[in-house]
Amino acid sequence: MLEIIIGILGVLVVILGYTTFNLLRKNEKAEDIILSQNIFINKLSEQIETSQKRLEEIDEKGTFQGDDEIGWFFNEVKIIQNDLSRFKIDQ
Repeated sequence: MLEIIIGILGVLVVILGYTTFNLLRKNEKAEDIILSQNIFINKLSEQIETSQKRLEEIDEKGTFQGDDEIGWFFNEVKIIQNDLSRFKIDQ
């Protein structure tokens, strides 16, 4: 009888050990994905901020307002930039 209990407990230890190891491995993969996405989001936020500053510098000069076609395109770029700026991360 004791051998049966020890056998059952041994099988349970092996099963629980495997499931714990498997969950740990999946958790580490998820952490790696989260870290890489965080790096991507930070770089994207920096790029949005840089392009916003550059667009403001260009807009201060008023260079593109004189030409109808280029002025229209520049205004569209400003609208797109304003939409992108909503996704910027405040650090």
